[in-house]
Amino acid sequence: MSFGTFDYPIPANEPVLSYGPGSSERIKLQKAVAELRGQEKDIPMFIGGQEVRSGKTKAIHPPHDIAHSLGVFHAGDATHVQAAIEAGLTAKAQWASLSWESRAGIFLRAADLLATKYRFQMNAATMLGQSKNAYQAEIDSACELIDFLRFNVHFLSEIYRQQPISGAGMHNRMEYRPLEGFVLAVTPFNFTAIGGNLPTSAAMCGNVVVWKPANTQVYSASLFMRILIEAGLPPGIINLVYVDGPTIGEICFSHPDFAGVHFTGSTGVFNQMWKTIGENISTYKSYPRIVGETGGKDFVIAHSSADPDVVATALLRGAFEYQGQKCSAASRAYLPSNIADQVKEKLVAGVKSFKVGPPEEFTNFINAVIDEKSFDSIVNYIEEAKRTATILVGGTYNKSKGFFIDPTVIETRDANYRTMCEEIFGPVLTIYTYPQDRFEETLALVDSTSGYALTGAVIAQDRSAIEVATNQLMNSAGNFYINDKPTGAVVGQQPFGGARNSGTNDKAGSMLNLYRWLSARTIKETFNPPTDYQYPFHQ
Repeated sequence: MSFGTFDYPIPANEPVLSYGPGSSERIKLQKAVAELRGQEKDIPMFIGGQEVRSGKTKAIHPPHDIAHSLGVFHAGDATHVQAAIEAGLTAKAQWASLSWESRAGIFLRAADLLATKYRFQMNAATMLGQSKNAYQAEIDSACELIDFLRFNVHFLSEIYRQQPISGAGMHNRMEYRPLEGFVLAVTPFNFTAIGGNLPTSAAMCGNVVVWKPANTQVYSASLFMRILIEAGLPPGIINLVYVDGPTIGEICFSHPDFAGVHFTGSTGVFNQMWKTIGENISTYKSYPRIVGETGGKDFVIAHSSADPDVVATALLRGAFEYQGQKCSAASRAYLPSNIADQVKEKLVAGVKSFKVGPPEEFTNFINAVIDEKSFDSIVNYIEEAKRTATILVGGTYNKSKGFFIDPTVIETRDANYRTMCEEIFGPVLTIYTYPQDRFEETLALVDSTSGYALTGAVIAQDRSAIEVATNQLMNSAGNFYINDKPTGAVVGQQPFGGARNSGTNDKAGSMLNLYRWLSARTIKETFNPPTDYQYPFHQ
């Protein structure tokens, strides 16, 4: 029972630690990495608050050191998915009736545990399990995940405040109920923060969740689950299972209590989900909420007035941080002819200066791609480019010790060349040079080349060119950047998501996303109800 209206003011973004030489955070992180490397973990599923071990184990190896073992996780099957659903539905009524301040307190405590007690352990788990360098892990598994938890509490408190007006003799109010049923959260390997946000944003709204992370993110996902439990999350609210995609889909999408899916992953998988849900629509108690952030073919277009140093830096960071394994990563660039040679020269020099190797060595800028399947796919694009385009720098790779691909810049004269159109999800950037006096024509090309519309950037000093690009590329990117790289969205500052083939644009890190996990009920109370059906006009 609540005896007050409690305030959750907008938080400040979690400060990003630098991990500079000799810093205390660098020493603590190096210690955490060494400790985790020295352990072999036996990672269970979490169903109904219980650790569940199937006995069917799969090994976990760092992508950059495939001979080393981090331990095993226990793979599940259809029975575990069914058990997770049942555990959630059993816990649902008590969770939905829990006071908002008690629900909020769980996630705010989890954020504080992440910011303090578990910060370096979570970053170390991300570095080892997903091959992220110290800074990329810090901005992801520490800062962004902390921000998601804190900002979502604030956003949801603001939603709960939104109430209708009341006329004379009545009172109107709005209740924001959880959805009727369970929510499925399917999360990717590349961001620990996404892995944490997709299940918790729905759960925060009073829903129960079945959470399926990518196998390549189980290592950090299991640690976050333990943090949630320590923060006070009751049993059955979020149920963490490690199963393959077809199994989770077959069970969840055929269940009458399926209420929604919160997804980040490939466009193809999301399309198949949507199709299956549509085919099963008569099965469900309610129309499910379908929320997805999918692929991207993200662009940078430079104007003839752009500073070559700014362009080159935006591409070096935007294309190659975390090995280009960001759905927002710059993967196609359009350079005007007057500065193209300068930019290419700076790009080549920058790439050659990158250090490539394991994230445990903090001076390495580039680490390994996530697994052998990804490695082989990226290599196929590079080998085709060697035959049909020009490799300006890179094009080399090695998987003898880990899945290392050197950052690669491709130059093409064909604006519709394959690597200008298809998502690669690796450290590959393709450049197309356009005549400097054909900026607006090239904007049309940018807009039409790819079916994706996630992120993009324009770089220019001419303000009129910026305005033209901003208007003409209105639907080309859900997150649009001016004089910056197209990556690095911050919770509360740049709500993230795209449209077209890039998803439903429900903007993680904003109120827009949370509305999808709520079902509103309007209640009208009349204080002096009428006792005669007739109105005055009947007289």
